[in-house]
Amino acid sequence: MHNLRVSIVQGETRWHDPAGNREYYAQLIVPLHGTTDLVVLPETFTSGFSNDAIGNAETMDGPTVAWIREQASKLDAAVTGSVQLRTQEGVFNRMLFATPDGGLTHYDKRHLFSFAKEHERYAAGHERVVVEWKGWNILLQVCYDLRFPVFSRNFTDAARDGLPNYDLALYVANWPSARSYPWKTLLRARAIENLSYVVGVNRVGTDGNGLHYSGDSAIIDFLGHPLSEATDEEVVSTMLLQAAPLIEHREKFPALLDGDGFALLE
Repeated sequence: MHNLRVSIVQGETRWHDPAGNREYYAQLIVPLHGTTDLVVLPETFTSGFSNDAIGNAETMDGPTVAWIREQASKLDAAVTGSVQLRTQEGVFNRMLFATPDGGLTHYDKRHLFSFAKEHERYAAGHERVVVEWKGWNILLQVCYDLRFPVFSRNFTDAARDGLPNYDLALYVANWPSARSYPWKTLLRARAIENLSYVVGVNRVGTDGNGLHYSGDSAIIDFLGHPLSEATDEEVVSTMLLQAAPLIEHREKFPALLDGDGFALLE
């Protein structure tokens, strides 16, 4: 396990404009070539968080999946973010994780935001997904998942000699500024309780529903300390996550070994 360079991309997503957003985010990330290992885009980065965007949901053979794979190849880095994707089971808020070797993993948002009636139009995911990249095990999560600590719970796996299930949790979001304090607080809580790094990437600006987003994207270490914090402006920022201090902390304070056993049920 080596150090990992992670880039957060906090942009002002265009409302219901997939082609425009692909061009916009491509311009933001092109300078990252050769300088990063992982690029993290916001939730629903081609449309903004909108129930009405379901009408333009693409398939896995559509332009956005091709675009994110192309960006990973061009940057020689993994690229991740979520979009609305249509399958035979319904339309999912699907987080894609593309790698430069052509690999593609996805996670479907488990917790749908019923307050905004997301559950009435989108399908909920069922599987918890941890992807391996550059020797790091990375948990994929989307926005509202942040409020549910059991689903985000790190745990030791006997099959992996008692090592924690993941080293880094990613939360991509469209989290309105009215609830910015919970966003900032829960990112720290997830890092502390799970002895892991946490990266949260939000958007900025005002969407087509009139909701304002203050960004507040952040990279948090395993003690809950912010290594990088964005404000309410467009920003692309890269931070080096160091492996050795994480391993040392887990050895000195192996709290996960005392956790309760549990099983995730649908």
